[in-house]
Amino acid sequence: MNARHDEGAPVVFDTGIDPAGLADDDLFRELASLYRTRLNTLRHGPDAALENHFKRTAELETEYMARYPGREVDPDRLTRDF
Repeated sequence: MNARHDEGAPVVFDTGIDPAGLADDDLFRELASLYRTRLNTLRHGPDAALENHFKRTAELETEYMARYPGREVDPDRLTRDF
């Protein structure tokens, strides 16, 4: 991840604000936005947009997992067939 540090400003990555600096509601909103736009970006976005999508998704999902390592798993979604 490439961060830029400006005096007094939030840390900004090439893909957006550092996920660690986002409140939970903002993190969830950002994740929802990525998931909502994923297929369109995959099918129609230029390579740079798709690469940005990959990076930002990884940043946000990594932060989510750091905050919620024991996240709730719906037992109805568990299967033996992975």
